[in-house]
Amino acid sequence: MHIGNRIRFFRRRAGMTQKELGLSVGFLPVSADVRIAQYESGSRKPKAELLAAIAHVLGVTPAALTVPDIDSSAGLMQALFALEDRYGITIEENAAGTDFRLNIPYPGFTPLSLDLSFWAEQHRRLESGEITQEEYDDWRYNFK
Repeated sequence: MHIGNRIRFFRRRAGMTQKELGLSVGFLPVSADVRIAQYESGSRKPKAELLAAIAHVLGVTPAALTVPDIDSSAGLMQALFALEDRYGITIEENAAGTDFRLNIPYPGFTPLSLDLSFWAEQHRRLESGEITQEEYDDWRYNFK
């Protein structure tokens, strides 16, 4: 998923128009919507400083806007391979289907293990009704 799709997703989630977002990050009124449309379409890519400003206005971390390309099977597979390389995540076939496995010990495992435990706890809270979907999404999209 390219950055433009993520910007569009979060802009719509925030209930903003392209013009409103463009004005909020400092574009001139005459071109605010056109500039955001260019980023959303992928014809332009925002520089880091602008990306940070867009993320701030949308109430998310810049990392939420820069997820790897997962719109295609090949892009998703490359992201999974990168997880294998960095964190030792592998795949296994079993009677129930296919599972991902986090291998221990592996460089980078401890911080990831804690993050995954925290994610599991937040998901449990969502499932039990302790937090709303909106609270869960806010946590996910602002995770650092």
